[in-house]
Amino acid sequence: MSNVPSWSTSRAPQLALILITVIWGGSFITVQYGLNFASPMFFVGCRFAAAMLFVSLFSWKDLTGIRVQEIAAGALIGLVIALGYGTQTIGLKTISSSESAFLTALYVPLVPILLWLLFRKTPQMMTWCGAALAFLGLVFLTGNGFGEIQLNFGQLITILGSIAIALEIILIGFFAGKVNVRRVTVIQLGFASLFAFCMMPLAGETWNPVFSWPLLSILCGLGFASAAIQLVMNWAQREVDPSQAAIIYSGEPVWAALIGRIAGERLPLLAILGGTLVVLGVIVSEWKPKFLKKNKEVSS
Repeated sequence: MSNVPSWSTSRAPQLALILITVIWGGSFITVQYGLNFASPMFFVGCRFAAAMLFVSLFSWKDLTGIRVQEIAAGALIGLVIALGYGTQTIGLKTISSSESAFLTALYVPLVPILLWLLFRKTPQMMTWCGAALAFLGLVFLTGNGFGEIQLNFGQLITILGSIAIALEIILIGFFAGKVNVRRVTVIQLGFASLFAFCMMPLAGETWNPVFSWPLLSILCGLGFASAAIQLVMNWAQREVDPSQAAIIYSGEPVWAALIGRIAGERLPLLAILGGTLVVLGVIVSEWKPKFLKKNKEVSS
């Protein structure tokens, strides 16, 4: 028998998650531009409706035989997606994209903490170290630092969004191996869209959409990107631990900064240092030193 690992047992899931962080990182500028043509929750609802349609085109054969468990999983994940992306989008109306990237990325240390609180699942020491490095890197990456964080409305609601995104990562990891990935992806995107539209009155928005070609093109692009992101997350997190996945996702602001640079933003030296620390955090979280394995064997 060949010793060469198969695609499913190789590093493909981790590499796929890294790839979607590139797409994810480019969404900040796109969303901010899209808000010139639509209100936040309406924008989020349309974004995930488009994503659902894209996934359905590739998954229509999987849409038969839906189980109650898959509807429940899709509804729960869809709810936290709507909360996470909705609050992030509302925040982008009043704070800069760099502040939003930093505050949203608080889900990096939140995932292992929530896993510990909700499931009593203690992460390995290197996961904590990687989370700490990634979190510190995100502080430097924005170029702001802790001293300049003032919890105005936009920042506070973005922090709430980071909690929702952390729960999304945990829920996806919890259900990933128990459901049909494509089917649940369609369901969760549909629920995310529905919940976002239902939240419009709570956000003070009225239903008065105005058609525009730029908005349509942005929504189609983001819808396709969101479809790819959710499909890959659901597939890859069958193999990747939620805490490890959160570290990989922390590379998203790195790509956001690089894409911002291409768009004309200057990347200061402090931000480059931050990006390096984030990458180092990814590597550290993957590292399983021999002394930790020995200690685990001794304790068992």
